[in-house]
Amino acid sequence: MLDLLTGFVGELRAAGIPVSLSEHLDAAETLRHVPLEDREAIKYTLGASLVKSSTHWPAYETAFEIYFSLRGPGYAIAGDDEDEDGDEAGGSEKDDDGSSLPGKGGRKGKGQGGGGGEGMTPEELADMLYKALLSANSSMIQAVARQAVNRYGGMEAGRPVGGTYYLYRTLRNLDLDKVMDRLVEQARKATGAANEDAAHDPAGPEVTLTPLEERLLRDEYQARIDQLRKEIESEIRRRLVADRGSEALAKSIRKPLPEDIDVMHATKDELVALRKSLAPLSRKLAVRLARKRRHGRKGPLDFRATVRSSLSTGGVPVDPKFRYPRPSKPEIIVIADISGSVASFARFTLHLVHAISSQFSKVRSFVFIDGIDEVTRFFDGVDDPAEAVHRINTEADVVWVDGHSDYGHALTVFWERWGEEINPRSSVLLLGDARNNYHASGSWVIKEIRARARHVYWLNPEPRAYWDSGDSIVGEYANYCDEVVECRTLRQLERFVGELA
Repeated sequence: MLDLLTGFVGELRAAGIPVSLSEHLDAAETLRHVPLEDREAIKYTLGASLVKSSTHWPAYETAFEIYFSLRGPGYAIAGDDEDEDGDEAGGSEKDDDGSSLPGKGGRKGKGQGGGGGEGMTPEELADMLYKALLSANSSMIQAVARQAVNRYGGMEAGRPVGGTYYLYRTLRNLDLDKVMDRLVEQARKATGAANEDAAHDPAGPEVTLTPLEERLLRDEYQARIDQLRKEIESEIRRRLVADRGSEALAKSIRKPLPEDIDVMHATKDELVALRKSLAPLSRKLAVRLARKRRHGRKGPLDFRATVRSSLSTGGVPVDPKFRYPRPSKPEIIVIADISGSVASFARFTLHLVHAISSQFSKVRSFVFIDGIDEVTRFFDGVDDPAEAVHRINTEADVVWVDGHSDYGHALTVFWERWGEEINPRSSVLLLGDARNNYHASGSWVIKEIRARARHVYWLNPEPRAYWDSGDSIVGEYANYCDEVVECRTLRQLERFVGELA
């Protein structure tokens, strides 16, 4: 168990979840007080010791399901060596009425990955699925999941995949939408029959479910279908672990933490996770910067203050006094490209910068596509920067001609309208991929800004390997910037903004 825990902790660290040595030791100690046969208890006990952020829970849960999955010859993929007796690990199980459940014990069919019921026809399996969902029988749902993977998964021994394809094949053949319609139709008939019996009038009008009743019923059946899907995922994962081992499988299905997701290529679900993690990230960063400013590095020795303090100790300078540096807060000017390719990155950056605006003397924001507009007004008096970012998408005047990126025109207009307001206290952040659609670059504007400003930084959300390829001219702008930073994730963005403040 300790070797398994060590591998599990190593996987958590590889996935980006910080786990210290003391937390590892605490987790090992907790296992002495939890029954080892209770998987759920172990899962949440280890989670209490090893996970410090709710946003890290999905990655933790995935790693746990791999390293602490059920194992044994009963989960071998078709084509592997089979047990001569064909008995399942754990033996057969019984349904609530005492009858044996297909797929939970018994003799394995030839070439199958284990479990009885391989002789069932697709129609019989579909009927078993319908009855399991109708009665909400957890044991029966688990048995159906096992048989569905056996019949429809088409799993191949040694194939280096994460299991998504097997899940798709299984769910496609089960046709769960059709099963849902059948369940709801059965509920309608049952409701109508019950009302007719109550009225003692077999010829009475047909009674149907109200829209609210049907919605609640569908939600209930959807929860059971989601349970089935989880059981199918678990079954596929167990077989992959039995075939390839925990470490190999963990590498192939490792889930990135929200702060490590590539913002430009994030899926819809990943963007939701990013938005949820942005607020706590902003608070944490603001607290860290405030603490850093209060307890900064000590300055040179303050001789006069040291002498005055030494009078209380007979002239012995027991407590030296230092001059603490008081660095001025920088003034931030953000100029962000919000065209389709980099819009998500720009929104997250604007949100983060304004969320910690108290750490800067002033924050001004500008957004552009081929036209440019100042959007600082949207953040004034707003508690949640997300509201201001939403208004920017609908109210900002950023289209000049055709709504395609034109860095040269946008930068030229910025310099003409607001260039004189840049001063030696200003740090200018330019956000964008510098893909200019082959328009004039306007790089002279960056040169003029650099001559006036304290610092000029360019944050590029594209991988460095793509820079200066195609219509990207980031190298031309880089000649006049203090630094061009590859900034693709929230972790990289947090690190840069923390150093800037």
